[in-house]
Amino acid sequence: MSEAAIRTEGLTKHYGKVEALVDLNLEIPPGEVFGFLGPNGAGKTTTIRTMMDEIRATAGSASILGMDTHEKSVEIRKHIGYVPGDLAMYPNLTGRDTLMYFANLRGGVDWAYVDTLAERLDAQLDKKVGDLSSGNRQKVGLIQAFMSKPEVVIMDEPSSGLDPLVQRELQKMMREVAAEGRTVFLSSHTLSEVQRVAHRVGIIRHGRLIALETVQALRSKAMRQVEIELDRPADVDVFRAVEGVTDVRAQNNHVVMTFGGDMGALLKVAEGRYGIVDISTQSADLEEIFLTYYQDEEASA
Repeated sequence: MSEAAIRTEGLTKHYGKVEALVDLNLEIPPGEVFGFLGPNGAGKTTTIRTMMDEIRATAGSASILGMDTHEKSVEIRKHIGYVPGDLAMYPNLTGRDTLMYFANLRGGVDWAYVDTLAERLDAQLDKKVGDLSSGNRQKVGLIQAFMSKPEVVIMDEPSSGLDPLVQRELQKMMREVAAEGRTVFLSSHTLSEVQRVAHRVGIIRHGRLIALETVQALRSKAMRQVEIELDRPADVDVFRAVEGVTDVRAQNNHVVMTFGGDMGALLKVAEGRYGIVDISTQSADLEEIFLTYYQDEEASA
């Protein structure tokens, strides 16, 4: 399938004078786990609800599987799984009754697969939803999103209330969806979760997309500590000349620096002047990168 799984063009949503979402342009292909990052209030939920035409866009458009989300809203729901951030279910229905209700709306599902999902997530389906903890209610919501094997799964903070083992299983399920050529749109402020599963990441701040990168590219741009052991004493000026290098310190054959550039360029310079005995790096994780983007944007503002 060559058509983008999700596409937005200039998608904008204003609430009076409040710019909740501004000129969002995204193209997410089939087979990708796309992480959508931002703190609470950044515009993640507004993006999802506008993208799905749950709320009407002020400007721009969105399509899912090539179908305009406003014109083909009902048809699109046949092909997607959705976990909203404010998940609500009928409290007097059991988890299984709830899934049966959604299954009937979809024209039926494979119940053997539903049982497999319930086992993987350690879900309690025989209790009333109103008697379940928030984490166990979330499991029921996740099962209903995955049980029809939809072409696109859209999830808003899906790990809410889940223990670490269940979170890990959910991450595995997302990878499986992508491996089958289907698509996951994962909105989260749980950075470690996105780092483990996403191919690309969008970072949103005050309703505006401020970064759109692969996870690998984001990491490569992040500042990290690099320590190199050389075969002879280091000349700090050699390393200061490398783009992205700051705060160089040398002691005998060891040189330590803060680095935010291309590691290949740094190694090329080092190998051209010295023999490298050992090298170690302490890479920034996605949380540090995320905070760096927000701090940079705040400083620019």
